[in-house]
Amino acid sequence: MNIAERYKKPTPKFFKTLRNIGIALATAGGAIIAAPITMPAIVVTIATYMTVAGTVATAVSQAVVTDDENSETDEDDDGL
Repeated sequence: MNIAERYKKPTPKFFKTLRNIGIALATAGGAIIAAPITMPAIVVTIATYMTVAGTVATAVSQAVVTDDENSETDEDDDGL
């Protein structure tokens, strides 16, 4: 399964929530970075990390798909 197919499949509820939180973090960080006022360096640094973390969380969460074929656990599966 390639990445385009993964993005088209349904995403589990937890990862939808995580994706939305990531979008909010990236948006808030971007707004702080782009603000037309001077801010302390620590605020800009935190906003930069927020933007990166939000972007990564959004991308990873969107790529997670529900596996309908293997939703049942195998009795022979030892979890390794």
